[in-house]
Parts: sequence; structure tokens; C-alpha cells
Amino acid sequence: MLKSMTGYGRGQASGAGYELQVEVKSVNHRYLEVTAKMPKQFAFLEDALKKQVQSVLRRGKVEVSLSVQADAGQNLEVTVNREAAGAYLTALREMSGELGLEDDLRLSHLLQFPEVFTVRKAELDEEDAARAVRAAAESALASHDEMRCQEGRKLAEDLEEKLGRVEELVSRVEERSPLLQKMYYDRLYQKLAEVLQDTAVEESRLVTEAAVFADKVAVDEETVRLRSHIQQFRSFLRSEEPVGKRMDFLVQEMNRETNTIGSKAQDLEIARMVVELKSEIEKIREQIQNIE
Repeated sequence: MLKSMTGYGRGQASGAGYELQVEVKSVNHRYLEVTAKMPKQFAFLEDALKKQVQSVLRRGKVEVSLSVQADAGQNLEVTVNREAAGAYLTALREMSGELGLEDDLRLSHLLQFPEVFTVRKAELDEEDAARAVRAAAESALASHDEMRCQEGRKLAEDLEEKLGRVEELVSRVEERSPLLQKMYYDRLYQKLAEVLQDTAVEESRLVTEAAVFADKVAVDEETVRLRSHIQQFRSFLRSEEPVGKRMDFLVQEMNRETNTIGSKAQDLEIARMVVELKSEIEKIREQIQNIE
């Protein structure tokens, strides 16, 4: 089954005190290029995430991103500096006594002093984080693959249609090519008859000349190879392996055979068919640029 290099997938998973989401986006590219974006706290998982993507994909420019939403308060640790709180409380009471102020101290007053409370993020459980990221990435890659398969089916249908058109044009070239020898023979006979007038035209000489011409303009080998390429291309459409690069090479060969037909067949009608052939082959070449 063909797979497109263009796709998108998203997966989610939960960890200790957070929810995370992995997104995978890809577009066509000659080789496999993977970039990752993630919070600094999870940067230690970048290589592992890239390798997970590389184990599934073969070609394409891929961007994988990780976003984390922490549960409120779950990843915070708050500690109280009781010595600092006591020192502030004693100092405030002494000050109120010295100034003759009412002692109306409350806990909220102590909150104004940053030394009293220390808030820091809890240590990340790296093993738990790795498990969650792995699970989210697996889900994202699965949905990404599903989208690529859908696009691949559409590409296969379109390519099959274009191959049918190429095959039809090859058949027309094969039908037209044998007629060139007779046309050349008739023209040559007429010219010789005009030049020689009453003198009889030597039939064997004409046959020889026509045979030499037929050999020069024969395109049988090219059309046979084109049909072989078409058959091989169709087998690629059913392949379970990445075939984009092999398809690209095959299209180059199809174009080469078509150019040879155009240069050998000295006929306006075949020249028109060659132009149509090259147009269809170019459409195929454009489509396979997005196949893995």
C-alpha cells in the first residue's frame, strides 16, 4: 500500500501530575529529517522521541512536538522556614510594643516575606515521563500513519489512471510505427519514378532502402521497455514497502524511452503522441514526489 509523506497525528497520555500531548506533522522530503520541540524539563527525552519516529517513517520532513499541562499544585513543593517566620513574628511584636501599636498580627502578614515560604517544582519522575511520552507518541504515530494511508490510496488511484493513459498512448505509437515503412516506400517509389520516367524502377533497390529506413525509425524496443516499466510501476502501487525513490527512478527511465521514440520516429503524428506521453509522465513524476 502506498503511503503519502504528508500527514498529521496527535496522541495524549497522563503522567504523575501532568497531561501531555504529542503531535506529529510531516511533509514530503527527499530523505528523512526529524526535528523535535518540547519543554526544557523534558529535553532529556528528545533523542528517544526522534528514534521512535525514525523507527516508523522512512522519508519526509517530520516535526514532532511535545506539550505538557501540569495539574494545578500537583508538581509543586512548598516548604515553610519556621525559623524565619518566628524571627519576623518576634520582631513585629517588639516593634508594635515599642511604638504602642495594637498587636493585630495575622498569618497573612507573614506571607509578605518571601523568606518564610519556599516554592519549587517537584522533581520529575523521568521513568514515568518517558513512559507517558512513549505512549503519546505511539498514539500520534498511529493516527499519522492512518492519514498517510488515506492519502496514499488517493495517490494510487490517480497514478493508475495516468498509467492507463500512458499505456493507451504507447498502443497508438505501436499502431502508427509500422505504417511509416510503407509511407516511406511509397514516397521513395514515386520520386524515383519521376526521375527515371520511362525507365523501370528496380524493386529490390526500393526494398533495401525501405528496410534501412525501417530499422532507423523502429521503436519496438522502446515501446516494449515502456510497457515493462508500466507493469513494474503497477507492482509498486501494491507494494507494502516504501517505493517512492524507486518510482522516481522508473519515471526517469520512462521519460528516456519516450525521448528516444521522439527522436527516432520521423513522423508528425507520433511526435504529437510523444508530447502527450511526456505530459502524462511529468504528471506522474509530480505525484510521486509525495510518496514515501
